[in-house]
Amino acid sequence: MKSISYTLLLGTMLSTAAYSQTKTSLSQTQADTVGAIIKNDMMVRISEIEILPEFLAEYNAILKEEAAASVKKEPGVVAIFPMYIKEQPNQIRIVEIYADSAAYQSHLKTPHFQHYKTTTLKMVKALKLIDMNAIDSQTMPEIFKKLK
Repeated sequence: MKSISYTLLLGTMLSTAAYSQTKTSLSQTQADTVGAIIKNDMMVRISEIEILPEFLAEYNAILKEEAAASVKKEPGVVAIFPMYIKEQPNQIRIVEIYADSAAYQSHLKTPHFQHYKTTTLKMVKALKLIDMNAIDSQTMPEIFKKLK
């Protein structure tokens, strides 16, 4: 089986200049599976989170752990991609992609998400969850084909 390697930037940016890279290898069958779960009922969300500055390093470490566990352990989690605004590192944005709303509901019950949520509650100044709809859902599978 042909293997496709790609680098996921699972960014819990630990400082304004640092980020974490996790290298993962997918077989062609796995890549096809990723393409198959991208469908009309896919759930896409952008989380906008403002972290209290005194908790930023601790929050980023916890978020990094949660994002990596979610992508690795949960088949319905297509992507959890945390990042921050360059000029405002305490302004976190997370692009979350789930196979469907059932996968999202399952994600909320996992031990790693529950740990993240309960541990970081005091660190969050503001949270806004924005559900998104794709303008061109036909192109989404093409994005994943480029991951080599």
